[in-house]
Amino acid sequence: MLKALLVSIRPKQWYKNLLLFVGIIFSANFLNAYMWLEAVLAFVFFCLLSSGEYLINDIVDRARDRRHPLKRKRPIASGELKVSYALSFAVILFLIALLGSYFAVSMPFFIFAASYVLLVLLYSLVFKRLVIADVLIISVGFVLRAVAGCVAIGVIISPWLIVCTLLLALLLVFGKRRGELASVGERAATKITGLSSYSVVMLDQLIGISAAAAIVSYLMYSFFMGNYYMMLTAPSVVYGLFRYLFLVHQENFGGELERIFKDKPTLINLAIWVLLVVIVLY
Repeated sequence: MLKALLVSIRPKQWYKNLLLFVGIIFSANFLNAYMWLEAVLAFVFFCLLSSGEYLINDIVDRARDRRHPLKRKRPIASGELKVSYALSFAVILFLIALLGSYFAVSMPFFIFAASYVLLVLLYSLVFKRLVIADVLIISVGFVLRAVAGCVAIGVIISPWLIVCTLLLALLLVFGKRRGELASVGERAATKITGLSSYSVVMLDQLIGISAAAAIVSYLMYSFFMGNYYMMLTAPSVVYGLFRYLFLVHQENFGGELERIFKDKPTLINLAIWVLLVVIVLY
């Protein structure tokens, strides 16, 4: 049961919560040890919230997952993990994260953490069945992560942070949808919630729009932030997005986004971007 529970909370996807560190980096507080403590606590609590989210989502979708060629192997869908145990653990994770957010971080951060839980429940129970709206809700979840990271350390939230995060999240989620659709086939996808209303052609168009908008928004951010040297980081961002598009179309990386961390060109480019950002800001 413990092994099944560990698989269900998906710790390998906690990397998504690294967005909580964006605020401390771009606010030029990289060397502030106290802020790092707050940011790390915020990261831990959002990891717990994310794991609770995965459990709730798997519980709600267990019947549909059994019809999916890959998801039917998930512990809850296969019956390896009882629904009662999964639900109890999800509630425990939510309670620990929310109480920790309130007492160990701050009230404003607690509000964003609670908002994330509400968003998760709305997505699993309502919006997951609404085409386009499902992707927007997931993307808003990424924005909440980035904003919560700023709130946790008490820095001003940049509108550019919200715009760039939202557009990047849309690109990644549309890419994930395309990867899932390609893996099961469009005919089989008609029986799967979250995929039945999409097509590869439609997703390719949405991916192209999201990528273009993300590039333009980052270029505008780097130009208007007041430090023109920030534009030196733009080529790295453009390459990273184009590389992701290549992986989605040629290697079908979209369905398992964590595979991108095994792509050496992407990792090297990410390291270069981080180095340039640190040099420019610090």
